[in-house]
Amino acid sequence: MNQALSPGSSVDPGSSVDPGTSVDSGRSIDPGSSVDTARPLLSTTLHLPSGEAQGWVVVDRMVDGLAMGGTRMTATVTEQELAHLARAMTQKLALVGLPIGGAKAGIAPAPGAPVQRADLMRAFGRAAAPLLHGGVYLGCDQGTTYADRQTAFDAAGYDVAHRPGATRLTVGWDELWTHMADITGYGVAVAVLGALRAAGTRTPQRIVIQGFGTVGRAVARHLADHGHRVVAVADVRGTIEDQRGLPVADLTALTSSDGTIRRTGLPTTARVHPPGRAWLQVDADVLVLAASAAAVREDTVSEVRARTVVEGGNMSCTEPARRLLRAAGHTVLPDVVVNVGGAAATGCVLAGLAPSGLPLPRLSAWLRAWIAARITRNCELVQELQTSGSTDPVAQLLTAKGVRQDPVA
Repeated sequence: MNQALSPGSSVDPGSSVDPGTSVDSGRSIDPGSSVDTARPLLSTTLHLPSGEAQGWVVVDRMVDGLAMGGTRMTATVTEQELAHLARAMTQKLALVGLPIGGAKAGIAPAPGAPVQRADLMRAFGRAAAPLLHGGVYLGCDQGTTYADRQTAFDAAGYDVAHRPGATRLTVGWDELWTHMADITGYGVAVAVLGALRAAGTRTPQRIVIQGFGTVGRAVARHLADHGHRVVAVADVRGTIEDQRGLPVADLTALTSSDGTIRRTGLPTTARVHPPGRAWLQVDADVLVLAASAAAVREDTVSEVRARTVVEGGNMSCTEPARRLLRAAGHTVLPDVVVNVGGAAATGCVLAGLAPSGLPLPRLSAWLRAWIAARITRNCELVQELQTSGSTDPVAQLLTAKGVRQDPVA
């Protein structure tokens, strides 16, 4: 994996596009006032094997013939949840200046049904093929992997590299994403580092990470590489705490692909808390939420000790909780600003913004610098607006970009 670049790093002086150049030319994401913006543009049920699973695709908006989002596979996913996530994707992409609308797909396996994963993903790919070929890109999300995505793409006969107008790659899509597996966590870490710089922080900070999956592990590694101290991590089995700092590399080696940490082999100085909200109450400077939605709710705000709360996952705080945290003096970096790395990297390729023909290391460096610059700037704007008294800085940023924010019907 390439060494993380600072937002100001020079990446490719010979490229046709400067990673610091905005591509937002004032284009409105919404197609016009006649559109009912309280409803998605499209919401459709997929025909998956009867009795094995339900599936949906929700497209919030199309922009320049494109929409994108991940495919979520959980037992509880619903069409309404997907509509909210697709709307959030529209907002994420608008905030980084990408001319692409938001979408989301969902697969809900039937309880107790004997489902063969590869067969299910092939069925999903065949059902979603008309949308994929029609400009709706469906990548990975909670419960799906890069391998699942490739299985679906193969079944659909879809290859993003052959899409007209997309960046021409020198490697396969799967190889690019193997190389960029940490990109969402990298973007979250960039947001944390930017917030600390803006606050004038010059000493190592104590970090708590709720959720130690792909995003949480990447955040931990990048922040530890910058000298900060990860004092607690939480998974489904509880919270592991050590105020002297946890060894991130060793902890990662003890972690399964689903983010569960093996308790044998932990440092002898580590304190292990049972399942619950111990991660909220750990003495720390920064709390990174990288697991479930609504991890911080209105009734748990008073338990938050960290001064900076970062939503590394989707909808990690409820909206009332965000308002209460800000009113109590916490800095809140919301999901639509910081949880955008994977989407932004994909969007740069889909929209043809990333330079074509770059070898993999240079393309990776270009994408990282582009993403870092935009996340850093948006975090600065959020903090400036919050300091000036704004109760909803993200809404102000979206309004400035012409993005309507009606609640999803």
